[in-house]
Amino acid sequence: MKKRIYAGVGASALIATVALAAMVSGAFARSGASPLPAASCSAIQNGSGQFLIASDLPLEGSGRTQTTQMTRAIKFIFNQHGWKAGKYSLAYQSCDDATAQAGKWDSGKCSSNANSYAQNSSVVGVIGTFNSGCAEIIVPVLNRAANGPIAMVSPANTYVGLTHGGPGTVAGEPGKYYPTGKRNYVRVVAADDYQGAADALLAKSLSVKKVYILNDKEAYGLGVASNFRNAATKLGLTIAGFTAWDGKASSYEALGVKIKSSGAQGVFLGGLICENGGKLIKDLRNAVGPNVKIMMPDGFTPVSATIQQGGSATNGATVSVAGLPNSALKGAGQSFVRAFTKADKRAPDPYAVYAAQAAEVIVAAIKQSNGTRADIAKQLFKINLKGSILGDVRFNANGDVTSNPVTIYKIKGNKYPPFTVIVPPKALVKIA
Repeated sequence: MKKRIYAGVGASALIATVALAAMVSGAFARSGASPLPAASCSAIQNGSGQFLIASDLPLEGSGRTQTTQMTRAIKFIFNQHGWKAGKYSLAYQSCDDATAQAGKWDSGKCSSNANSYAQNSSVVGVIGTFNSGCAEIIVPVLNRAANGPIAMVSPANTYVGLTHGGPGTVAGEPGKYYPTGKRNYVRVVAADDYQGAADALLAKSLSVKKVYILNDKEAYGLGVASNFRNAATKLGLTIAGFTAWDGKASSYEALGVKIKSSGAQGVFLGGLICENGGKLIKDLRNAVGPNVKIMMPDGFTPVSATIQQGGSATNGATVSVAGLPNSALKGAGQSFVRAFTKADKRAPDPYAVYAAQAAEVIVAAIKQSNGTRADIAKQLFKINLKGSILGDVRFNANGDVTSNPVTIYKIKGNKYPPFTVIVPPKALVKIA
């Protein structure tokens, strides 16, 4: 009996010793990426992949239909690549930077997510964010990440100061977002100096000679409003007023009366639909009448949500979106639209197309890298995708995409067909 007991103990000790040696050698180590916290992120996709890509988007509130489709577009691209980027295998998680209470992005969630990405060694890239204010929080955290910085590709951020200085930005931008001195952030969408210039050109083409400009006080809203003001002034338009609206106000009737008395022929709303934008449009339209042009930037996407919240008051209003409409895409772009529409049972929102392009960029950067966080981020600035979804895609040293068209959509009832595509001259963009 004793011999059997000792033999068992000896065998157990031997097994434990072998197991420990195996763990040290990595033979028993967990294969695949380590998942991000379930509190903010969906279940990991292709968990056996060695490199984890996270998307960081607001998945609560009025824009949820738009952003959830963006996550499906990202997954669609990874699936098309067989979850591979060259010799490296990929895993993916969709993470939420919004709260149900706020119905939009939340600074606390952005900070928490950023730290989760930085601390998880499996994470080598982030696709996001949607809101520029959230990017201001996440980019510097990823920039300081161990063995980094971590590559970040945004399909939607348009605030100028994230990548370069100029009118509409604040002191210390963009340097304060890159504390290591190394750049790790690019965007596949045009910045607001292009969008502001395009909307100013639109206003002039609509015979608006006097314009009133509003903003929602956030980084994006104030920035794009400032860009519009600078470009409009250069084009000879008179600025009737420049002020903020309170996103929690119960009424904007007094503001509407003030705009009407100013004699403005157009109103530019620099901000987000989630900042009580529907109520703002209704009250302004009631005050200024049907002939005053209401112009909005891409903060009022999805346009369907703006129509739903603003009702008939949105009729005739315009919404600018950086990039081309689906109908203007060619080659790989049209192929993506057809294939994704078939898979998703509906056509992609413009930002779903840009999310897909962001996924293509991160795949290319990983493929041509040596597999380290730092080199993947470095490769972003060497990307030169020919004939990709948005055409030829590459970035300048600041991280800005080199092709910058802006599409204007005009609301007609419940529809919003493309009205025109504007590529503003660089001389006007520089001033914006």
